[in-house]
Amino acid sequence: MITGELRTKIDSLWDAFWSGGISNPLEVIEQITYLIFLRRLDDIQTVKERKANRTSSPIDRPIYTDETDSLRWSNLKNLHPDLMFPRFQDGVFPWLRDLSGADASDESTYAHHMRDARFTIPTPGLLGKVVDLINELPLDAGDTKGDLYEYMLGKLATAGQNGQFRTPRHIIELMVRMMAPGPNDEVCDPACGTAGFLVGAAEYIAQTHHEDLLDPAIRDHYDHGMFHGLDFDRTMLRIASMNLLMHGVDQPDIRYRDSLAESAAGEADKYSMILANPPFAGSLDYATTAKDLQAIVKTKKTELLFLALFLRLLKPGGRAAVIVPDGVLFGSTKAHKELRKMLVEGHKLDAVVKLPSGVFKPYAGVSTAILFFTKTNSGGTDTVWFYEVTADGFSLDDKRTPLLPDTQLGAAPATALTEEEHTKNNLPDVLTRWALRNGSEHDRPRTAQSFCVPRANISAQDYDLSLNRYKEIVHEEVEHRPPMEIIEELERIEAEIQQGMSELKGMLG
Repeated sequence: MITGELRTKIDSLWDAFWSGGISNPLEVIEQITYLIFLRRLDDIQTVKERKANRTSSPIDRPIYTDETDSLRWSNLKNLHPDLMFPRFQDGVFPWLRDLSGADASDESTYAHHMRDARFTIPTPGLLGKVVDLINELPLDAGDTKGDLYEYMLGKLATAGQNGQFRTPRHIIELMVRMMAPGPNDEVCDPACGTAGFLVGAAEYIAQTHHEDLLDPAIRDHYDHGMFHGLDFDRTMLRIASMNLLMHGVDQPDIRYRDSLAESAAGEADKYSMILANPPFAGSLDYATTAKDLQAIVKTKKTELLFLALFLRLLKPGGRAAVIVPDGVLFGSTKAHKELRKMLVEGHKLDAVVKLPSGVFKPYAGVSTAILFFTKTNSGGTDTVWFYEVTADGFSLDDKRTPLLPDTQLGAAPATALTEEEHTKNNLPDVLTRWALRNGSEHDRPRTAQSFCVPRANISAQDYDLSLNRYKEIVHEEVEHRPPMEIIEELERIEAEIQQGMSELKGMLG
């Protein structure tokens, strides 16, 4: 959690871009990201130089040479803006674009996404102001740098052209905690966007497996082999790489990939966990869709194709938590039914968590649910656990105003919620009852907020997975009065009316 002072600095940085003529939030984030990366490269070079001085040896794989030393952050930040601007335009950014072909900056995969880096800050004045503000940010202060970057990403308030939008952080936290990734997992998001799910998984593992990460082999796996993000938007790849870098993952696998258009054969059965909120962009042309996905489910619907992809990418025993639009749960097309049947009969469908329709506002008002499943290739669904989330801690309008103090929000609040607070934030209860899904949750009636449904019931309903198909409504018992008592009361009321009319006529004379 960042302090008010740091929040103010980020807001000032953002306002500087807006007043300087850059109003596209994604472009603002991108330009800030480039400058943060430059500052980081200078810090890495400084560490290398100190080590070389201590050991009286040459600098190991230097990032900067004598020819490019003038492009270091430390040599740029104090220049007059009129001198700084052409150096960024003609020196720094051409050099950054060449980093992807060099070995000098292999400390992060971010360098590999720099080949089309663009410098779009329009004036020397704005550049000078932005450099000063970024220089003041505490980017070496532990978790603070990750929180700072998350706060900036929170300002992306519009959905992308392809249907992608940021998943709220508290929903990511819920899904990660329910999946509980471990230090030996390989976590993938095949539509990673800004890498929110991968960052959430990294934070969870760092908190819950701190001792394990002291082991050099596990730490190396954490930095290099645990987190895999795929996307076909190069801007998102840069932002995703920097997001993980700022959260302490040195070299994640963040790659360009059009997940639905390219064959997944080379990565089949590779990952132990998938966390994703794939874009719901509607339909694709058959000709542009990977043939191996069409072999699993013949459809143009992207939400169904992504589910087929996830089943392909997971190794046997691998688990997934995926946000889907409601139509996946009850769609009546052959492809919808086949995919649901595949999850229930061919693998192990663990749970359906229904989310309220306002969760993704102001990006979109689409109704969604989270599917939890395990790839088995041999069935295994016994019962499916359902939970209806009616409140996530925020108002369900476009403002998304917090309904509780910060300490009471999210899936793991600082203190237990009261019954009244639960009505405003169901997420802690979801997490608690998820842990009981194989025990006492089986005894819950279908009138409750969560309950279990046997596989046989689901197959009998043509594999419909909508919660309302199985939820039972509580009918209030009303005690009716005897008919004669009602008739007598009506006669009494009629007599009173007649008496009142007579009295009124008498008064009018």
